Amino acid sequence: MPPSLPPQAEAVVVYAPRLAPLAGEAAFDVVRLPAAVLRLNARLDEALAHTPGVSLFRRTSSLGANPTTQGLSLRAIAPSGAGRALVTLDEAPQNDPFGGWVIWSALPPEGLAGATIVRGAGAGSYGAGALTGIVALQERGAGEGVQALDVSVGERSTYRAAAAVGGPGLLITASGESGSGYTPVRGGRAGAVDRPLDLRTAAYAVRVQHAFGESEGAARLGVYNERRGSGLAGAYSEASGASATFTLARPRQAEAPGWRLQAWMRASDFSNSSVAVAADRNTTTPANNQYSTPAQGYGLNAALQGGRGGLGWEAGADARLSRGVEFERFRYLNGGFTRLRKAGGETSVAGLYVDADWTAAPWLVTGGVRVDAWRADRATRHEQDLATGAPTLDQHPRGSDGVMPTARFGVRYSLAPDLWVRGAAYSGFRPPTLNELHRPFRVGNDVTEANPSLKPERLAGVEAGAGGAGPGGSGAVRWSATAFYNRLSDPITNVTIGAGPATFPTAGFIPAGGVLRQRQNAGLIKAWGLEGEAEGVVGPALSWRTAFAYTHARVDGGDGAPQLTGKRPAQAPAFTATGGLDWQVRTRLRLSAELRYESLRYEDDLNSRKLKAGLQLDARAAWKVSPRAEVYLAAENLADEDLAVGQTADGVTSYAAPRTVRAGFAYRR
Repeated sequence: MPPSLPPQAEAVVVYAPRLAPLAGEAAFDVVRLPAAVLRLNARLDEALAHTPGVSLFRRTSSLGANPTTQGLSLRAIAPSGAGRALVTLDEAPQNDPFGGWVIWSALPPEGLAGATIVRGAGAGSYGAGALTGIVALQERGAGEGVQALDVSVGERSTYRAAAAVGGPGLLITASGESGSGYTPVRGGRAGAVDRPLDLRTAAYAVRVQHAFGESEGAARLGVYNERRGSGLAGAYSEASGASATFTLARPRQAEAPGWRLQAWMRASDFSNSSVAVAADRNTTTPANNQYSTPAQGYGLNAALQGGRGGLGWEAGADARLSRGVEFERFRYLNGGFTRLRKAGGETSVAGLYVDADWTAAPWLVTGGVRVDAWRADRATRHEQDLATGAPTLDQHPRGSDGVMPTARFGVRYSLAPDLWVRGAAYSGFRPPTLNELHRPFRVGNDVTEANPSLKPERLAGVEAGAGGAGPGGSGAVRWSATAFYNRLSDPITNVTIGAGPATFPTAGFIPAGGVLRQRQNAGLIKAWGLEGEAEGVVGPALSWRTAFAYTHARVDGGDGAPQLTGKRPAQAPAFTATGGLDWQVRTRLRLSAELRYESLRYEDDLNSRKLKAGLQLDARAAWKVSPRAEVYLAAENLADEDLAVGQTADGVTSYAAPRTVRAGFAYRR
């Protein structure tokens, strides 16, 4: 008789404590990206951008984007550097407390279990900042041993490594990347001052958790640092920060209510130097040196969730506080900076909400209301002569505050098991960031002034959609489509004031080839659009997916900015489309390709600088060496297309990365 085999231990994976979303989420425009999709890209923002309607500012991913432009917006209504979407990780906001941008290198895909994208203004538990939607990230579960590992090497001396390892109640993620980078201005207009966008990043995070009866507690600590060139001689940026999140939660079980208590904090610092570029692009002159921008963000949120029968509900409260200041040397004369600026302030927002849904087949009805109190105060802008210490500007603008009610409602009706229709209406708002209120900035010869009088942006919208699966509910084809109309009031826009060479109040001298802009609440933006997704399988080895988004957005500048009336918002493409294929050629060999098209967009508010349409093809071949490990060869921008991402007033165009090939090893559990 053969000896009995020892029992096989079942792998236990423990996820961060969280509450499950209410069933009413299905009434809104939701896209879910599993970990298998996220891990195909080295950078999270690039993975998210394969969903049409997800807009990266200036078409530039975190491979080459300055930290201040790493914002993310949804539906291309009016993308901005700060971003008009809220990004969370297990309920804790990831947007920077000073600028609202997201440092994507701090969120490696290897540490995530998935992402949920909700297009449309968020009320309910999402709160302020979810103006055009939310990207809700879920951290991967903690399991024994190595959970994920990816090591790759690529062109232009690019090296990347990322890993997630775990143990009982422990998850550690780490990532790092370095590369000599690509040069954004190339071809006939490039000069001696044009430099590669070199990059160095590092990020580490640890999550520990423990069960307390039926409740689970977790603490997560993270740090990051990235330093990058800005594509011009003498210009660079560096961003660093740390975060801490403490969560205690008990999931809803049958008739027993669930609850969550969470506290979080974020601290960040940022430095950035800018230069003025000579007309022949052969020399640069220092323009400013923003040598430190310390900022802190603090938050609390609490939720109680329950229900009975077909009724589910959640009630909660949250509060956020951000404070920060920038220190900057500027006005370069006779070989040195002559002025020093200190500018900053404090913003806060706190709200209460109630969400509920009712399910009685074939109906699903949901609704939520929310009220927030916001405030911006303690503003200061002090400028002084470096040689004498004498003040040259000392402003302390009055603060502002208000109360903002928002709501969202939705209904979904199942016509058949494999066919449904839905409709929704919603409103949301986004208070201005400290960066928009207080920090002027410079890109080449273009200067943008801050505005401490900015008001919150407000969005109201309606949408209708339908979706289903293949014949008989087989799932061979799944599809959805949505039509929407949005109205964005008081959008914060970089409004052109004048062109150089000229001297302006507060901003000072603007050189030839440059323009002066100021952040302003410029009228309103009306947008309607269509978006859709479809995916399916062809036999056991081939799967496909396609998606599109069309947005017709126009500005009404009103009396404040009549020159913008009828213009398309800057950086807002009208049409995007993606398509992808995955082919299991052999048991060990898998090929995949992703195609993304984006129509023309404008660099500026006056629609005078055009960024032509672009098409990018990415491809990947993977050879499985074990059930959980593979070696791969990946190519981004395989056709080596020149994808325009920026243009100066004198017509110099910047481009995204050329074809980039990398080889690597990946392990996943």
